[in-house]
Amino acid sequence: MNETHSTASAAPRYRPLHFGVTRVNLQAGADGVRYLRADLPLGAYARRVTDYLLHWAEAAPERSFMARRMPLAGGGTGDWQHVRYGEALAAARSIGQALLGRGLSAERPVLIVSDNSLEHALLALGCIYAGVPYCPVTPAYATASQDYDKLRHVVGTLTPGLVYASDAQRFGPALQATLDANVEVVLGQGRIEGRATTAFADLRATLATDGVDAAMQATGPDTIVKFLFTSGSTKLPKPVINTQRMWCANLQQITLSLPVLAEAPPVLIDWLPWNHTFGSNHNVGITLQHGGTLFIDDGKPTAALMGETLRNLREIAPTVYFNVPTGFEMLAEAMKTDAALRQNLLSRVRMFFYSGAGLSQPVWDSLHATQEAELGERIVMGTGLGMTESAPSAMFVNSTEVRAGDIGAPVPGMTLKLVEVDGKTEVRYRGPNVTPGYWRSEAATREAFDEEGYLRTGDAVQWIDPDNIHRGLKFDGRIAEDFKLSTGTFVSVGPMRVKIVVAGAPYIQDAVLTGLNRKEVGALIFPAPACREISGLGPDASMADVLASAAVRQRMQAILDQLAREATGSASRVALALLMAEPPSAQKGEITDKGSINQRAVLQHRAALVDALHDGSAPHILQPQA
Repeated sequence: MNETHSTASAAPRYRPLHFGVTRVNLQAGADGVRYLRADLPLGAYARRVTDYLLHWAEAAPERSFMARRMPLAGGGTGDWQHVRYGEALAAARSIGQALLGRGLSAERPVLIVSDNSLEHALLALGCIYAGVPYCPVTPAYATASQDYDKLRHVVGTLTPGLVYASDAQRFGPALQATLDANVEVVLGQGRIEGRATTAFADLRATLATDGVDAAMQATGPDTIVKFLFTSGSTKLPKPVINTQRMWCANLQQITLSLPVLAEAPPVLIDWLPWNHTFGSNHNVGITLQHGGTLFIDDGKPTAALMGETLRNLREIAPTVYFNVPTGFEMLAEAMKTDAALRQNLLSRVRMFFYSGAGLSQPVWDSLHATQEAELGERIVMGTGLGMTESAPSAMFVNSTEVRAGDIGAPVPGMTLKLVEVDGKTEVRYRGPNVTPGYWRSEAATREAFDEEGYLRTGDAVQWIDPDNIHRGLKFDGRIAEDFKLSTGTFVSVGPMRVKIVVAGAPYIQDAVLTGLNRKEVGALIFPAPACREISGLGPDASMADVLASAAVRQRMQAILDQLAREATGSASRVALALLMAEPPSAQKGEITDKGSINQRAVLQHRAALVDALHDGSAPHILQPQA
């Protein structure tokens, strides 16, 4: 199937891409509830993720499984270092043997405090092989605070028997502050003063025996593979149980929905962190399943690190490219002037794919314009919806006719329950890829599931086309983020935020809406780098001066006026706005590892500013003149 997007002019041509789920079944239930399923069976899937490793280690032992540029002593990165499939299996057996010898288990799992790296990957494989659960935790918990409250919570919840840290200098203080003396610490490099530690090389040098192979064979669908913590935006993060069944079922669901992944061993160049389900379960998983190669990107969509990502993309040509909206925004801008980047990145990529937040339509359009100029055709921009609790994928778009906000049809084997909640339609999940619950958190588990055993997501959806349900669904915001004005009028945060970002492109990076129990809707607007360009000020000017410049304020005023003209009432009209000179803080949880804004955390940490906006005491408030 290769659908095209109909326009008033000639329909655009896309690089061929087929979709697996092209039809859905809708069934009515009691009290207006509806159930949506893919009209495609899930079929059989692997019992354990290690089945894929064993297969490719035998079928293609010399093929590169993963690669990373060697870090240089003086900073930066050098040549690529590869781990082949045969080598990966040998390392997994040795490391798994070392873990078994320590009596580790779900009650005493392995905690990994590290960025993405080859050592991180091999330790994870060793855990999976031996049937020892592990938990990759965001490095920010060990570096972005001095009280280490979230890391302390993770340690207290999991009670790890072994903790791996890639760098003693970077993570040592956090480990000393949060770990009991009897917890073994394994280090990738360095030493911690006053504490006995084990070198990672010692785990890898362990002689494997038949015992570790027997342990692997004893694992099965119900075996816990890992714990992945939720983001913990306003509460402490929750440990999501990830079983072999969840992960293997979801990999099969992903492949059936996106058959391109199975057409040839995928080549990925990827920075997405492995403490998140997108980077680990999804991207590492599809690499393992299909015998692909994952090049670890030490870049990131930030001003300081995007250069490394662009360097890698000029050299490594992916077959599928995954990123978050901020990354695609920066990539779209770079591709306009970087011929080498365009030529290599677009040479064999079959699909771009984003997740984690909404991608504004102007960025989407810019990418397509560059692709058409370079190739004479477009690359399909894929997306979907999922969460840590669904391993992660629950829905994928199933047509080239995709617009910002579309999330598509359910994956095979999963049932979506559509329930009316507070004037919106919440989507709930049930299927083999859904978690059995939260580790050592019975109350949170009970709260997460409804009376029929469906996972409550808190995500709201609408039909893409009510006259054609086979197109699937589009995102309609987070129900928990929506709020009422003092008039009793509901404000739908997700769609309204998207309108602000789209209307403000390329000058608005993101926005957080305010107005709970107040008369009007307000907005905290986070500017994009393009504001600096139009300010007329140099690169050394402060962001406060940039935002105070006449050119920037005039542009923002025009955007606010446009939004006001298009508003249909008080709930869709931004009546007050402030331009944020201070960017969202990762340390405070205002922005995630994946670069998406956390509305609730921003509101929590900037409560005084929100009050000042609505009582009129804040300086430089913008108001629509339309």
